Amino acid sequence: MTATQEATAGAGSPSAARGAGERVLQRVVLPVDGDQDVLPLYVDGQLMAAPRTDTAPGPNAVLATVAAPGTAPTTDQVLGRTRFSVPVGERASFATYFNAFPASYWRRFSVVSAVRLSVRTTGSGTVVVYRSNAKGNVQRVSAVVVDAAEGPTTTTFDLPLKPFTDGGWYWFDLHAGSGELVLEEAAWTTSPTAPLTAEQASRRGSVVVTITTLNRPDYCSRLLRTLGEAVQPGGGLDGIVAEVVCTDQGTQLVSDDVEAFPEAQRLLGDRLTVIRQGNLGGSGGFSRGMYEGLQRGHDYVLLLDDDVMVEPEGIARGAAFADLAKTPTIVGGHMFSMYQRTLLNAWAEGVQRWKFWWGPSGASEPNHDLGMQNLRSTPWLHRRFDVDYNGWWMCLIPTSVIRQLGLSLPIFIKWDDAEYGLRAQDAGIPTASFPGMAVWHIPWTDKDDGIDWQAYYHARNRVVAALLHSPYPRGGNVVRELLTTQLKHLLSMQYSAAELRLQALEDVFEGPQGMHAQLPTKLPEIRALRSGYSDAVYKPDASDFPARKRKKPPRKGREAEVPKGRLAVLKAAAVGIVKQARDVDALARTNPQTAVAHQDARWWMLSQYDSALVSAADGTGTAWYRRDRGRFLDLVRRSTALHERLARDWPELAAQYRAALPELVSPENWEKTFHGTPVTDPAKR
Repeated sequence: MTATQEATAGAGSPSAARGAGERVLQRVVLPVDGDQDVLPLYVDGQLMAAPRTDTAPGPNAVLATVAAPGTAPTTDQVLGRTRFSVPVGERASFATYFNAFPASYWRRFSVVSAVRLSVRTTGSGTVVVYRSNAKGNVQRVSAVVVDAAEGPTTTTFDLPLKPFTDGGWYWFDLHAGSGELVLEEAAWTTSPTAPLTAEQASRRGSVVVTITTLNRPDYCSRLLRTLGEAVQPGGGLDGIVAEVVCTDQGTQLVSDDVEAFPEAQRLLGDRLTVIRQGNLGGSGGFSRGMYEGLQRGHDYVLLLDDDVMVEPEGIARGAAFADLAKTPTIVGGHMFSMYQRTLLNAWAEGVQRWKFWWGPSGASEPNHDLGMQNLRSTPWLHRRFDVDYNGWWMCLIPTSVIRQLGLSLPIFIKWDDAEYGLRAQDAGIPTASFPGMAVWHIPWTDKDDGIDWQAYYHARNRVVAALLHSPYPRGGNVVRELLTTQLKHLLSMQYSAAELRLQALEDVFEGPQGMHAQLPTKLPEIRALRSGYSDAVYKPDASDFPARKRKKPPRKGREAEVPKGRLAVLKAAAVGIVKQARDVDALARTNPQTAVAHQDARWWMLSQYDSALVSAADGTGTAWYRRDRGRFLDLVRRSTALHERLARDWPELAAQYRAALPELVSPENWEKTFHGTPVTDPAKR
């Protein structure tokens, strides 16, 4: 590691690579919207350091650092997109999600072997560089004193990536001296100590940003405006984002939003194309984006959801990372909550092959709040995690990969992104969930899409994805898990969800040949089917239903409790099943027996009742769940038969779907679906 310093007298921007073979990888940026809640993702406060018990003291002692109380930075210190003020005697750390450098990811996936950190400051103080390893241990790398008398000063550090095989980051801190220390600008670039080849340095892939939207004109138009501002000179994406394609599948059109769309249109100019398309779901919208990227000749397609806010710098970083990847790589961004903006929903995701279900990859933890536990105080964040896929809320895919793999499966919604990641993995194409590239998304915590109309797609698409990619001859444990989930729905009086899941299996048996044709027609069928079930009909308020009455009070005044342990779970299931054989209480037919909050509406609770009012996940309504002995027995009989058939026919079905995959995902087949689906007239919404 080497460190140098020069007085720049106002010149020499760190974010402009100055030598041959140098490339900007990551600018240090700050939020400029005045939102104090989001600031911890960009800059951290003064530090308190304590030696770790597993490290001997000494000049190179490893430190565990936490933010000192009362020293969190404020938005008043943010002077611009790249400028930050550190008051006299205080310290600011850029060991943050957006401004630390994810060295292990560059080490693993890219051709870059060393980086240069350039920090331009005004005032007196110290620039200190740190690094971490995969265990989260932190080490001081170098420190350089800067002097106000020398004027604006650029300090550079050349840093190797060799030690970061399994994990680790670089970052820097600023200590103000006797006067204010101002960060004017900083950037991480490739290092002249390990220059790129001429071919590597010249790679500048063009990006088409593709957004699929359905009846969210306000969110979508604001996203377009953000992109329009970012593609202006100096905005960070000029020369990177060549086009923005918005596929509008709704009846409330993004172009009708008078607040933000006209400005977005003005800023983007001829970069913007809005395509009207019939509602083909997320897979149809994202496939249209992939298709347009191929047709327009761009190097990368960046898929974005419509209901997100984006950090534009992340797009620039993702494009640079893809340009310098060793092999074509899918580069995915992370998702933060739009309502709790430091809450990271998922760091790394995988598909557990035995049960074929998604979840956190390795030791990563979902729903981690970086405002409460920052990078330095969370050891697992320093590991590099390999993933099976990245969600399509933000995902950059090389068009060379799309040409090789095809477009999305025609499955409307759910599992499209996971299946594509598995398909890429099978072809030897890696996916990187890349730190510092992220969006803020409307959270899913206020939804329960496992019991609404999406229950059909959860079940069918999980089975189709498993048929295509499960390494086990009969899908591992997936059939048993599907049947267990079905039983839970039945014990919970969620008959609509159970019926949809059976419809899903029946459609799987129909084979892959009708999947494209079903895209525009299946959802209306699902909605019509659900309308006949009381558990799917929500009213605004519990008072819209008859008063609650019970023939008998709960035994000893206690309601059902969470079963603890395997035996307790089996006992609760047995009691619930036995209850299904009994006649429904006459009073429960006319009056709900109880009201159950959504978070308490679990099978072991609901199976104790003959009827119950259950609130929706988003709190907007209530449904009346009613036990129906005849319907329960019919659904049990059909469920058993269909799941037995699925287990028996699995090998033949897997062969059938795998043989059909190239045609299902081909651009030519998708093109017929795009142009053969009528667009809904907004006047008929």
